[in-house]
Formats: sequence, C-alpha cells, structure tokens
Amino acid sequence: MYQVDAFASRVFTGNPAAVVPLAEWLPDSLMQSIAMENNLAETAFFVKQGEEYGLKWFTPEREIDLCGHATLASAHVVTEILEPGRTRVVFHTRSGPLTVTRKGEVLSMDFPSRPPASVQAAPGLVAALGGRPEAVLASRDYLVVYESEAEVLALKPNMLALSELDRFGIIVTAPGTTGGVDFVSRFFAPAAGVPEDPVTGSAHCTLIPYWSQRLGKTKLAARQVSARGGELDCELMGERVRMSGRAVLYLRGTITV
Repeated sequence: MYQVDAFASRVFTGNPAAVVPLAEWLPDSLMQSIAMENNLAETAFFVKQGEEYGLKWFTPEREIDLCGHATLASAHVVTEILEPGRTRVVFHTRSGPLTVTRKGEVLSMDFPSRPPASVQAAPGLVAALGGRPEAVLASRDYLVVYESEAEVLALKPNMLALSELDRFGIIVTAPGTTGGVDFVSRFFAPAAGVPEDPVTGSAHCTLIPYWSQRLGKTKLAARQVSARGGELDCELMGERVRMSGRAVLYLRGTITV
C-alpha cells in the first residue's frame, strides 16, 4: 500500500489517499474493510488490465462513483513507482474511462463535466451550513454559492444535520479574493464518513462548469480552503474537465489480512 498526498508538492498538505495495487480484485467487503481500517477519505484499488487499469474507490463507509484526488494519487504510483517514465494512464471506472497524463511533476486528469442546475434546497440544508448563500444548485452534490471567500471560511457546519440530507456531498463556494485564484470551495460528505475533505477532485467536476459560465472563461485557478488546503489548475473542455496538480509519496507498506 502507498499513501500519497494529492494536489500537494510537499507532505502534510493536500489530500491523503491510500493506493492499493492488486493482481486481481479482492471481494468488495474486504476492500471496504481495508478502507475503513485506513480511515482516510479514500482508498483506491487498481488492477492492471493489459496496458490500462481498472480502478475503484472506497471511503470508510462505502464505494463511490468518482474520486479525483485518489485517481491523481493512483496515477502518481503508476508513473513514479510501478512504471517510471510512463506519461499516460487510462483508468476504467464506474464513471467511465479516466485519462491521466504526466508532464514533469504535474499530473492532469480528464474527468466528466457535471454542471449544476437550480434545485429546491432540502429542508435544513442552509441552517446546517450557516451563513446566507446566494444560490443553491446541484448535480451529484449540492452546490451552495456564497458572496465571499470570508463567508466560506467562516462556516462551521452541523455535520449530523448534513449527514441526513439527500445528496452524497455538499460543496460550498465563492469567488476567490486572495492569491490570484478564480474561486474557492470546501466540501463536506459526513454521510460517507468524510466530514470535510481536504481537496476534492470530483467536486470540481461541478465547480468548473459553474465558474466557467459565470466568469466567461475556460481556464480557472482554484483553491480548496480546508485546513490542509490545495490548489488546482482547471479547464473546461466541452463535456469534460481537466484538473491538474502534483502529488508526493508519504508512506509505503504492506497490508496483512
């Protein structure tokens, strides 16, 4: 097993993911137990299939359909450790094929775009988050838009209340006002065992099309303003999005089951 800090250029920043290369798939129940034992936001498992890979992601509570930082971490393990010098990896997942390319230390992921639409907010959503949002939209996750970065930073959500909502996760976002970024965000998924995720690639599948349309530009700089924090270079490419960042190895070890 490898533990990799994704969307990071040094350890103890970005989002940690466990990556478990397999010769063949383990039972889902065992992979879920390993993810629970790791107690990270995500544990990724992959199996080589010819020149490509099958990839699955598990939170401590469930298997999920899409995860950005654990895909970035998996690509780092393949291109840096298992097949050094490789510059392109295709992962086959529940969300279709995901391609990651490497240029120097930067990994770029090609993911599906998940633009949000206006929705009626679930009862209790705004009260659980706090503040006064400008808009509530949704795709897989709720997207709750605030006026300022300061409001997003100040939120202290009621995680129990958020865990009872009808979406996988809740993205909160606002225009960026520091550090030259276009927008900032935070992400909460307490029902999946992830109270606040440090850096969330899948959330940017929704954030990128929203901010691209709002700002009238296809290339965007983003920062997730969690305690660990992380930065992403983003691009809207029609029905796909590109997210780029770095990753660094923190740990390697052996699982005994």
